[in-house]
Amino acid sequence: ALCPQELRSGCFWRWVLAEAAATLIFVGVVLGASVAPGPLAPALAGGLVAGTLACTLGAPQANPALTLALLCTRKLGALRGATGLLAQCAGAVMASAAARLALPDDAGLVTRVSAVGTAGQALAWETFATFQLALAAFAAADRAAPQGGLALGSAVAAGALAAGPFSGGSMNPARSLGPAIVTGIWDDHWVSQRHPRVPPQRPQCGDG
Repeated sequence: ALCPQELRSGCFWRWVLAEAAATLIFVGVVLGASVAPGPLAPALAGGLVAGTLACTLGAPQANPALTLALLCTRKLGALRGATGLLAQCAGAVMASAAARLALPDDAGLVTRVSAVGTAGQALAWETFATFQLALAAFAAADRAAPQGGLALGSAVAAGALAAGPFSGGSMNPARSLGPAIVTGIWDDHWVSQRHPRVPPQRPQCGDG
């Protein structure tokens, strides 16, 4: 249910700021690592920064796919979910704009479907990778850091390595949306813009 009075809560706005900051940091780190050839560097960078953010910023989602999954399971209110999505997208766009200024070209910014397979195969791998990430995130919510951060970071790295050769291994609509908005390149963008089937766990959203 919508809770307009939550807008007057300092805790609420700290949570929104944490989502924006976490997404900005995550996307910025992954974009920087994507300059290196091959999927290994962005996979490791994404896993390390995801684990670090889970331990330092109160387990932010920093991922619209995870936020939508929490909304679908009613573990996150509509108001908090909507503002979280906006904060995540804003953070991703800011990170992408800064990366475009700092990086030599746009080649590493945009998540692309690889020539290894078809767009349908890319979607299948992206869905699988995002599903295992959501499963890890939901399970890690019941565990204290650093164990939760380690599980989440490992899931990000594993998913990126598995799906990277096919879809780029985004697993995060914000990571794909930010560069697409900044560069205007929307090729096969639909592959990254969906959320996974919700795993049958008992998800918990920090202070959500």
